Amino acid sequence: MSERPAGERDEPRVSVIVAAYDLGRWALLERALSSALAQSPRPQVVLAVDNNAELFARASEEFPGVEVVLNARGRGASTTRNTGAAAAGGDYLAFLDDDAEATPGWLAGLVAPLLADPSVIGVGGGVEPSWPEEAPRWFPMEFAWVVGASYTGMPTTGAPVRNVWSENMAVRASEFHGIGGFREGFGKVGESSRPEDTEFCLRLQAAHPRGRWWYEPAALIRHHVPAERATVAFFLRRCLAEGRGKAALAEHVGRHDALETERSYVARTLTAGAARGLSLALRGDVTGLARSAAILAGGGLAAGGYVLEAARSRRAARPTAAGAE
Repeated sequence: MSERPAGERDEPRVSVIVAAYDLGRWALLERALSSALAQSPRPQVVLAVDNNAELFARASEEFPGVEVVLNARGRGASTTRNTGAAAAGGDYLAFLDDDAEATPGWLAGLVAPLLADPSVIGVGGGVEPSWPEEAPRWFPMEFAWVVGASYTGMPTTGAPVRNVWSENMAVRASEFHGIGGFREGFGKVGESSRPEDTEFCLRLQAAHPRGRWWYEPAALIRHHVPAERATVAFFLRRCLAEGRGKAALAEHVGRHDALETERSYVARTLTAGAARGLSLALRGDVTGLARSAAILAGGGLAAGGYVLEAARSRRAARPTAAGAE
């Protein structure tokens, strides 16, 4: 057997896991898988289908270069991603959503910090919204997370962060499996929207106290925004759901960890965004006033959602009179 030249390293073995559940998103899924397969070095691509036998059968037939697995256990993104991770053979796991498209160089950029620095326990990349036409003029980019995108106030160069998003994330497989993957039964199921990715990041951080999460905006994906999500009604519902989800997260990780980043976000990013919109309005740009109003409404609904969910949780935990006897 010939020896490998000095200084030459094996390419990292990376698996890209895409979770899908809806046959109606087939065109988006095709785009997501094609963008993953086009990465260099070419990864193993695993499609995990959430309790949809028809989608599983069609994908198994039409994506010969992809390993397709079926999550037949509990519904939801967490269990489905874990099912995909169980079938993955890479030393590194990257996660991409079925309605996102990876740009050229995405995977190499996402994995690079893990290869370069053992203290980096996970990496998240930048997310650009792909609007149906153009961004609504009333929409404040401080709230781009509403449509699953990087928002104003996030680092513009590589930097340590508290958490990243599972739509664009890479971790070492051994560390992922070491903490049991995503928390099953907690996450996005139906109308429920609890931040399973933040919970995972905090749990992995707790397991590696000297490690750090890294945000690399250049590892970019484009996230599809359907027309129904570019509306005021969706914006308001999503902000309320975010507050409820953060309250549910606090039950698992504590209020301090659940809200540490959010306090800075409100004090700096939202305050500056509202002031900027008002300044534009005073100079004749009425859309600035609309964006300021959206910031105030979105922030208020998120806070209200947190309070409502926390109160509901306390009531549920309170023993009944019969149970207390």
